[in-house]
Amino acid sequence: MRAIILESLYEWSKKPYQRFLKQNAPWPVTVRELLRYPESSLGFHLACFLMQHSFDIQPKLENHDVFHVLTGTGISVPEEISMQYYLFGNGKRSLYLFTVIGIGTLLYPDELSRFFQAFRRGRAAMPFHQLDFSKLLEQPIKRIQKAFSIL
Repeated sequence: MRAIILESLYEWSKKPYQRFLKQNAPWPVTVRELLRYPESSLGFHLACFLMQHSFDIQPKLENHDVFHVLTGTGISVPEEISMQYYLFGNGKRSLYLFTVIGIGTLLYPDELSRFFQAFRRGRAAMPFHQLDFSKLLEQPIKRIQKAFSIL
């Protein structure tokens, strides 16, 4: 039930968030184009992630899926909350992040140790949440992860 609550809140808030709060331009790339990047690249890994989960690129929200790819975080609700804790530890601040952390912590108190571990991992990594990942799609994913101590 708690997963349904958070998923419903996400679906309800996604469109206004994209339209009014995200000022960046959508990436001019498709999943099919991402598959043409070298197999070691961030772009190729992003395409594989999207296809594996039957997702499409969400305009203006592309970084979110890149965060999943770089941190190796899954897509279950507790994993999504965990990723927001990781990003909070990494220095990211946004209304969406605080909302997910707040509601997620209330609904998943049994996952607090996982959340705090993700926070510590994010704090140990070099800040990367602010990067323009659209310009890094050709870079090897391992190079990015190593350069920012992500894993």
